[in-house]
Amino acid sequence: VISPSGGKFLFTLTFSLRMVADGDRVFVAHCYPYTASDLSNYLGEMTADPAQAAKVRRRPLCRTLRGNLCEVLTITAPGASPEELRRRPAIFLSARVHPGESNASWMMKGALDFLFGPSPVAAELLSRFIFKVIPKLTPDGLIVGNYRCGLAGHDLN
Repeated sequence: VISPSGGKFLFTLTFSLRMVADGDRVFVAHCYPYTASDLSNYLGEMTADPAQAAKVRRRPLCRTLRGNLCEVLTITAPGASPEELRRRPAIFLSARVHPGESNASWMMKGALDFLFGPSPVAAELLSRFIFKVIPKLTPDGLIVGNYRCGLAGHDLN
């Protein structure tokens, strides 16, 4: 514990890794990885299922500096009239504004699993709202392995 002159305490976590065999290859991460391929596969499986595909529209939002696709999902209960859909309020969700924050993708996956799951609460939400979801807000930074920046090297806050 370090107490700087300002009276605040800073805590430091230290640990050691000991390899049990020569030549072991070890990867250390502060968050469990969730790759661009993981997301692409997940969205592909979700939209390939006819029961799920009826609830979601997967569309391009824009192209990035590198030409990668940034997608938006529109999720709601099917079968409503166009007039009813126009009256539904929207809820906006996004993840991965900072490419290295893989925990955001796990949270988004949990939210999508819930919305597409069998819960009566999820069905009620989908019947009353339209969800606009951008699951990967910074595809370039994610693909090239940046932690906090997009392709141009700027923090996206």
